Amino acid sequence: MDWQSSEDTYPAMPVTEADARMLLGRPPATGAWRDGDPVGDRRFAAFGPFRTEGGAELPSFRLAFESWGELNAARDNAVLILHALTGDSHVRGPAGPGHPTDGWWSDIVGPGAAIDTDRWFVVAPNMLGGCQGSTGPASIAPDGYEWASRFPYVTIRDQVAAQAQLADELGIEVWAGVVGGSMGGMHALEWAAGFPSRVARAAIIAAPPINTADQIALNSVQLDAIAIDPRFQRGEYYDAGDGDGPHRGLALARRMALLNYRSPTELNQRFQRSWQSGVSPLGHGGRFAVESYLDFHGNRFTRRFDANSYVRLVEAMNSHDVGRDRGGVEQALAQVTARTLVLGIDSDRLFPVEGQERIARAIPNTLDGNSPSVITSDYGHDGFLIETHVVGAHLRRLLED
Repeated sequence: MDWQSSEDTYPAMPVTEADARMLLGRPPATGAWRDGDPVGDRRFAAFGPFRTEGGAELPSFRLAFESWGELNAARDNAVLILHALTGDSHVRGPAGPGHPTDGWWSDIVGPGAAIDTDRWFVVAPNMLGGCQGSTGPASIAPDGYEWASRFPYVTIRDQVAAQAQLADELGIEVWAGVVGGSMGGMHALEWAAGFPSRVARAAIIAAPPINTADQIALNSVQLDAIAIDPRFQRGEYYDAGDGDGPHRGLALARRMALLNYRSPTELNQRFQRSWQSGVSPLGHGGRFAVESYLDFHGNRFTRRFDANSYVRLVEAMNSHDVGRDRGGVEQALAQVTARTLVLGIDSDRLFPVEGQERIARAIPNTLDGNSPSVITSDYGHDGFLIETHVVGAHLRRLLED
């Protein structure tokens, strides 16, 4: 998926005139959180030099994160939640200054919820390369200018290595649970395979063991949509005024992605062949309702995300292969010691269930043996954000043992 926000925790709905009025103003050049913006519920951890797998070096970096609950004296009740491609640390809580949307998993995380903050100390970081407080392309480099196109290529393993430094900073040697959906599931899988002694339980939700050629191909057209926007300026657009940034390319990339996050069943049932207005789309300049839906959410997205971050994070997704340099997927997953929930969605066309089946077969200690649990849902990949009652029930199974 991957925009974890309140807009994706509900079924797709037709766009109203009130919705359209929300986007009348010109979008900013970047929707990134910037220093000086309201902090909201974020906390920050700063670190020294970081060397990427590719050999590039950041002289320093920081991770923005949010937390709920209290770390106990034994420091053994910490749960790490990892967000999807364009999500952030705001897992629960209302929208407000610093947080453009409500928490994306408020039904799952909180007092008495499946991830019970009366019991667990829950930590959710914004990933390295993101644009909601962690170091990324929109951050200021040592020379006083944004990193922009100079921000290095980072992999899923790089991002997990940065998260491991956060765990060290917080004094957490072993996570009681590492939970992630979609790209966050890639991180959770990498944690379980790369740091097996530091993960007691893992939840891999709607995520694959590798990013396949088909998935890389789908990503490539999204990256091209951004690159061919003349206002992208090869990533050097931060001085542009409102309306002069690469919002058209970023919105188009988002629209392409949405087609993989939702299922044909949902889109067909919700929109059918309905029109957006009384003007016919059959040669009279009107639009089908589903077209307006895609446009609205693509344009809304540009107001809270950054085009350069989108590029770097999609590239990181493309790097995902838990078996790389570990003897292959099966050998890598055989080293996982965590008690693991592997959860798929039957209508997921982005990361189909066959990927979760491969993970479940290879990890020695899963909740359901050699098969994943599979949610039946009309909502496609975004089902892990929408079907919170069912997802929560599975997470309770994992955490209450």
